[in-house]
Amino acid sequence: MILRATKIAALLGDGRSAVDPLVITPTPDLKTEERQGAASVDLRLGTWFVSLRQARMTHLSVDEPGSPAQLTQTHYVRYGSGYILHPGGFVLGATIEWIRMPHTLAAYVIGKSSWGRRGLIIATATGVHPGFKGCLTLELSNVGEIPIELKPGIKLCQLFFHTVEPSGASEIYESQYDGRRRPVLGKITLDRIAQALAKPEPGI
Repeated sequence: MILRATKIAALLGDGRSAVDPLVITPTPDLKTEERQGAASVDLRLGTWFVSLRQARMTHLSVDEPGSPAQLTQTHYVRYGSGYILHPGGFVLGATIEWIRMPHTLAAYVIGKSSWGRRGLIIATATGVHPGFKGCLTLELSNVGEIPIELKPGIKLCQLFFHTVEPSGASEIYESQYDGRRRPVLGKITLDRIAQALAKPEPGI
């Protein structure tokens, strides 16, 4: 079940007294969304961006991933300034908001249609698991034909919450992105099946 803005606002208001609270800092003003009957929370773009170092690589390989410092460069853009994302460009951003998810909720992030119609796409619908804590990394692509200026502080995406069926288990989903305040590239690892499939066949 997807939560309406009225329910999200109530959960945020219960934050101090709840044992397992939903927290979004800074707290969003949901009055407009509540009046419109919306079912999401708008999130704002932060000041940190991470881009790939194109000049240092011919391709990206999961077998030899390299360190984040070798693959990426970090940019800080102050409020009032902008980051220019050129056509065909890709950059990682992060939300201003720091989020703590209770174990009874999960969420997903999608771009706002007003930006999508201008060519700015959040490349994936980022899933936010129960128990997550941190700022959300946003994967931003310009699929349009003109450069787009990304200004920290703008409302860029929206977060939809839905309930999670209780499992009775006490385990917490652990993510490499927990606790992050800046965008991060993350690691790609080959699981057991992928490693087995990557081995050369006998006689070839």
